[in-house]
Order: sequence, then C-alpha cells, then structure tokens
Amino acid sequence: MRVSRRAVVAIFVPILAGLSIAVPPVASAAPAAPAQAGLERFLDQQLSWGSCADFARTDADRQAYADPKFDCTYLEVPLDYANPDGKTARIAMLRQKALDPAARIGSLFTDPGGPGGSGVSFLPSLAGLIGTGEVAQKFDLIGFDPRGVGVSEPTIDCSDTKEIDAERADLDIDTSPEGVAQTEAEYKDFAQRCADRVGLDVLANVGTRDVARDLNIAHQVVGDEKLSYVGYSYGTSIGAEYAEQFPGSVRAMVLDGAVDPSLNPVESRLTQARGFQRAFDNFATACVAQPGCPLGTDAQGASKRLQELLRPLITTPVAAGDRTLGYTDAMTGVLTALYSESLWGFLRDGLVQVGQGNGTNLLRLADAYYERAPDGSYSNLLEAFPVINCVDSDRLTDRQVALEISEESLQIAPFFDAGTGPSNALEQCSFWPVPPTSEPGPVKAPGLPTVLVVSSTGDPATPYEDGVSLARQMQARLLTVENDGHTVALQGANTCADTAATRYLVDLALPAQDTTCSRQAPAAGG
Repeated sequence: MRVSRRAVVAIFVPILAGLSIAVPPVASAAPAAPAQAGLERFLDQQLSWGSCADFARTDADRQAYADPKFDCTYLEVPLDYANPDGKTARIAMLRQKALDPAARIGSLFTDPGGPGGSGVSFLPSLAGLIGTGEVAQKFDLIGFDPRGVGVSEPTIDCSDTKEIDAERADLDIDTSPEGVAQTEAEYKDFAQRCADRVGLDVLANVGTRDVARDLNIAHQVVGDEKLSYVGYSYGTSIGAEYAEQFPGSVRAMVLDGAVDPSLNPVESRLTQARGFQRAFDNFATACVAQPGCPLGTDAQGASKRLQELLRPLITTPVAAGDRTLGYTDAMTGVLTALYSESLWGFLRDGLVQVGQGNGTNLLRLADAYYERAPDGSYSNLLEAFPVINCVDSDRLTDRQVALEISEESLQIAPFFDAGTGPSNALEQCSFWPVPPTSEPGPVKAPGLPTVLVVSSTGDPATPYEDGVSLARQMQARLLTVENDGHTVALQGANTCADTAATRYLVDLALPAQDTTCSRQAPAAGG
C-alpha cells in the first residue's frame, strides 16, 4: 500500500491544521526559459551508474536495492534555472534496465506522487508489480527523487524526529481564537525552521515548474530524444507541467490519479472533501453488510458512528503496543485506508480494536502515511510536502474565506468532523517566506501528442472528475476505471487498465474513446 498505492499526501479539512492539502501546481507564473539555453554542461554530463547501497534510507530500501538488477546515479541540474552557472542540485535516480536489450525502446521515468514521494524507493515495488511483461522488457524503468525529496541533494530537512513526533501528538483541533493563534504560531515556526535549515534559495526552487525542467535534462542525458513517463497522483502534476513547457518533447505519458490544475485552492479543497466522503461512504456500505461492523447496520449513520468511536481519543488516547493512538493519528489512519479497497478489512478491524481500547491497526496505518520506519525515523515526506506545495500554490490570506472552506468541508465530509466547529485559521502556506512559482489555470500545451489520462471512479484523493477535467484540458484520451482506490495502472489491480497502459507505452496505441475498465475484485490483504 505505502508504495504501490502512493497517495497525494493530502488532508482536506482545515481544522486538522497539522496536516495540509495538496494544491495542484499549474501553469508556470512566468514563461519557461528556452529549453537548452545555458544548459550545455548539464546536457553533456556522463552518468555514473553503480551500486544503490548509498541511496538506501531504510531497511526496506537496503533489502530492495541489494538486487543486482537495480543501479543508481545522480543527475546534476541547476538549482536555479535563471542562473545555470550558479549552485547545482543532484537528482537521485534508480534504474532497472530493459530485460530485453534488443527490443529496448528507451527509458520510462516514473513518479509516485506526494509531493514528497520518493521515486527511488518506489521503483523496486512498481517493477515488482509490472513483472517481466512488455513494459519491463522494452524500457529501462527509472524512478527519481524530485529536487529536495528523498536522497536528492540538497534535501528538504526542516524537522528532526522529535519535532515530527511532537507535531503528530499536537491535535490542533481547537478552533477558538487561542487555538487558531497557536496553530498559526506553529506554522510560522515551521517556516522559519525551513528557512534556517534548508535555505531560502532552495525553498524558492523546489516547485513543480523546476522538477519538469529537471526531467527535460534527464531524458536527454539517458539518451532519449523524447520523454516517456508514468506519473501517479501528484506525479500527474509533474507530467502536466512538463507537457506545458515541453509539448514537443513528449513521446508517451500516462497520468493516473489526476490532479486538476484548473481548480483554484478553494475548489481543490472542496473537491477532495467530496472524494474522501464518497470513499468513506463506499467503505461504510461494504462494512455494514457484514456482521459485526463497528459502524452499525445502516450506512446512512456511519459518519456519526465513526466520530462516536474516535472523538473520545481527543482526551483519552488508547494503547497501541508501547505507544498510544490519539485522535489525529486515528483519523489519518482512516484516511490512509480509504486510498485502497484492499485496506478496508484492516480498517474495519482497526475500528473494532478502538472500541476495545486498542489502537494498533490505526496507528500502523498512520505510520505508513507518514513514512515512519520501525526504528522511529521518518522520510522527509512530511517536510517536503508543504515546502513544495507552498511554492506551487496561491496564498490563502482571507480569514473569512478560510472559515467558509472549513464550514463547507464539514458539511460535505461529516465523517471527518471532530466536533469542535469550523476554523478561520490561515494555512501553512500563508506564512511562507518565498513566493509561489505557479498559479491556477488549465493546461495549455499546443503541439502535445495525445496522451493517456487514467481516472478511477472511487478515487478519494484525486476524484474521478479531476481526471475528466485534466483529459479535456490536455485533449488527452481518458481511460475510466471502476475502482475504489487511488491510482491503478500497471499495478496488477486491473488487467484492463494494465493492458491499456502497456499497449500505449509500447506501441503508442491508445484505447478507444470513452473506454471503461470494469471493476475487479481487490486482492486479499490488509
């Protein structure tokens, strides 16, 4: 789940102020510089592929990277494309070479989402799901860590483990003036820590606009005239931005779990609220049909019943092994399970456990969401997520608008209502020390070949309607998948979707217009 169902790490209700929503990056605020101007030394670099041992962050990474079929390297890029002779950044990449070199088409770059998800950690799992089929036979599979993420350098590192643990423990659901002031003070402290520990020059240049420019260098340095790319969730934003800046340099692009760049921040938040409530309702309908469902026997009352179970955790956390489960982590665990139908059974059992004073399952789900390793350490996902969002989005500075978003979100998604009322707190990005580099607007990519957008009907984080909208903006082919999960293509969950993506990537043969892939039963697990 943590890798193959990697989510847009996004929480939609502003009252849970310790978490944020992913705001879609969109058209660059200023026209892109000419693609090659001043970049000759970067385009001429020779990559040194070798062992991935030094790229591992966790025990799971070390185990995966020990497989000799994977090799790794760093790609050098300008930190600031407006000053290509200045400081540089290094983009980490992990590769599985094409299994049939004689039939090799080129490289296939992949991104798992986030923002903040590590493509280097993701690629071994995706390669395992793809298996030995045509995509693996004919492409070098490449996962990369976008600038600032994972083991790319410089790395976004604003908080240490104790600070992250403290942020998770702080509920931030007090909507009184004092509670709002406390929450906003924490946002300001985080912004200052990032400025002090990462540097303003890095913070100003980690947006999706510049990730797309890095990809433009990467595909040329590995020897491909044009880019072949699969982006999941936030990875669709990278793809859309690349298509807008470099439409003539796209060979093939699969965008699965689409973020709609035409939505303004308010629309984006409310759309996601609807998506998560729909996913919860689908889970509740399945749950109440089984005996012993902790949400009762009537799906109509499931949102209320969920909060009856979880609100006591606001004041009285329950044991979870040698740790405890509080309200915020419990709700994060619920959201995590809604990303994939295969986790519904684990969620159901977790809610039963909470009723028995045991928070084990929900805390495990929350830990997976935050990428907490068994030793208690974290990836830099929690830090990279807001840092990248804040240079990709508009600023919310009107408290009345913040209050209206909060009020409407609670109406749309009652399953997420902590019972403390709406909040007029501003958001983390409202206090960010560097300006955004993107602004809302539809994708404009004249000359772009027809690409493939995949959208699941039950996707909670990037609702189906977002995929429909992105496909229309890009004049792309839309593949609808009847699926209660976040992303699906090339992951073994739906044969129809996998086949459509494979035929397009290998042969550039798109599915017929208005094709729908029927639902398949989820694999056992959870």
